Amino acid sequence: MANIPFVNQSRLSSQGPTHDEIDFEFLGNVSGDPYIVHTNVFTHGKGNREQQFHLWFDPTRNFHLLYHLETQHIIFLVDNIPIRVFKNAESIGVPFPKSQPMKIYSSLCNADDWATRGVLVKADWSKSPFTAYYRNFKVTSFKPTTSLSDAGLLANKLDAHGRRRLRWVQKYFMIYNYCTDLKRFPQGLPPECRRGRFL
Repeated sequence: MANIPFVNQSRLSSQGPTHDEIDFEFLGNVSGDPYIVHTNVFTHGKGNREQQFHLWFDPTRNFHLLYHLETQHIIFLVDNIPIRVFKNAESIGVPFPKSQPMKIYSSLCNADDWATRGVLVKADWSKSPFTAYYRNFKVTSFKPTTSLSDAGLLANKLDAHGRRRLRWVQKYFMIYNYCTDLKRFPQGLPPECRRGRFL
């Protein structure tokens, strides 16, 4: 991903104009810059729920991604460390992606119109074709058990250890949170951002 303004995108998504989608993306970078993980949640065709993080390690070595999807929350993990929780806020009118069947997609896409140092870096098409490939790819389906205890995921929620790790990531590595972007939402933050629902 170095020196190219592309996004390596992995997502769960349903189909159609009112699709649900859960995004986990690497933003392309310039060599030497920190890698950025971009997350987003779409419900009923509406996204704009981004959070971005620098990583505390080199993701090109032994990097693992995992979503933990339940009816009450989505937990985004990096190598079993929770970085984001999107809570079900249907009780206050915010749709939650739980009723539409989704497939997993992975792609390499040009993002020089939004994701590259404030659109400063443009794609150098003279270096094309650009390719992405996967090695030792494995999809695992499982139920919450002690195998998730390293992430603090017990009884379908973060335990005290998991909450500490989540706070550590959000304090030291989060670089963007839509729930604190008052310029983007001058009329008021989205309802799920209130009372810590976005954590």
